[in-house]
Amino acid sequence: MKKDRTGMMLVLCAPSGTGKTTLARKLLKEFPRLTYSVSYTTREPRDGETDGHDYFFTTPERFTHLRDQGFFAEWAQVHGNQYGTPLKATLDLLSQGHDVMFDIDVHGALQLKGSLGVDKGFFVFMMPPSYDVLEHRLRHRGTEDSFTIKRRMTSAMREMQQAHWFNAWIVNDNLDQAYDELRSAYLAMSLAPARWPGLVESILEGWHLHPEPGAT
Repeated sequence: MKKDRTGMMLVLCAPSGTGKTTLARKLLKEFPRLTYSVSYTTREPRDGETDGHDYFFTTPERFTHLRDQGFFAEWAQVHGNQYGTPLKATLDLLSQGHDVMFDIDVHGALQLKGSLGVDKGFFVFMMPPSYDVLEHRLRHRGTEDSFTIKRRMTSAMREMQQAHWFNAWIVNDNLDQAYDELRSAYLAMSLAPARWPGLVESILEGWHLHPEPGAT
């Protein structure tokens, strides 16, 4: 019986500070078949980040060269830095049956939807429960000044105005509940018939050799 499985993209988008990275890491830890798409970026590494694991850190000049060569499945400029998803590496993972998680912005998700096809992706938008909660989270982590926080809040509003075209919405008011919802979305995605082409036919192989009840 043939059970070859095709991989699928799990695309996560959320305003900065929503808790998307924490939820993504929990899901990756639970499901070994799910792998993280490592993007290229022109921003500087943060504390604890390593090249090739969190991002491929590169110069603006090299990023532009790769972009012009068609290297990226999607790319975007976010808060003054550029980010891009390598096309060939993504296609290779999907063809090998891996599910690939993307942690990108809304503009990048739209590009992925266009370049790789809607049938290969499941798009999840995460959001905070309110303006005040998101602002508090951004200030509490202490990594940005007031100007940057205000810019991120403006970006959050614009991103949430695009939430209508996503496949699923998750409000991260309670981390455990939000994770249960993300986990459920991933499991439903992985069981879709599109992930298992030819499965029914392979199970039915040989059934014609067995007579129907009452047949002589």
